[in-house]
Amino acid sequence: MPRHTGWPRTAVVLSGGEGIRLRPITADLPKGLVKVGGKPLLQWVVEWLKANGISNIVMGVAYLKEQIIEFFGDGAQFGVKIQYSIHTVRGGTGEGFRLAISRYVDDQTFFALNGDQITDLKLKTMLTKHRKSGTLSTIAVVHPRLPFGLIKVDRRDYCRDFIEKPLLKDVNISTGIYVFEREILEHLPRIGDVERTTFPKLSGLGKVGAFRHGGSFITINSLRELEDAEKQLGNQAD
Repeated sequence: MPRHTGWPRTAVVLSGGEGIRLRPITADLPKGLVKVGGKPLLQWVVEWLKANGISNIVMGVAYLKEQIIEFFGDGAQFGVKIQYSIHTVRGGTGEGFRLAISRYVDDQTFFALNGDQITDLKLKTMLTKHRKSGTLSTIAVVHPRLPFGLIKVDRRDYCRDFIEKPLLKDVNISTGIYVFEREILEHLPRIGDVERTTFPKLSGLGKVGAFRHGGSFITINSLRELEDAEKQLGNQAD
């Protein structure tokens, strides 16, 4: 199928997990509504998508989904249109993406992401790289920062250098932000995570591209990461 050259205005955002590593905060609050920098994590995501020209958001929800639906409604107050696709927690990202795409996405090319990151990534630049690659999917990748201080120890067990939370420049990790072609539906599992099923399979076929993002990227998966994010963002929202 020939690929469209226009700007895709749709993004599928998953926010269905239990956020176990954020307990006790997420015992009665979905991860997407955990506040960081003064506002819910998912609000950062929605506002970033809108700033990047996305007007149609399909939100995949599961755990405590009613709270997310009540908070965002139809998206009008945030300047976007939001539709909701309900999946199960057990179904993972594979089920979440598969159901959301099959139910609500008509575009040939669209963005997809796990809704737990705050970034300044430019989707237009990522899309350009994706279209040049000719792949079914493109993953935005970044160099991770070690969450601990690094100590260099010599052969006589003397500490010779201290490096506080160094950036690992020889390693790339996924940001959980993707560009998908609709054909990816054929490769999504009924149950399971795309990171363990779809991507390894397609990578072996040369159908997964990488977009290197060198800007800001904050992910919130644990209480420690939440604390670090608060320090980086401060209280930016009124």
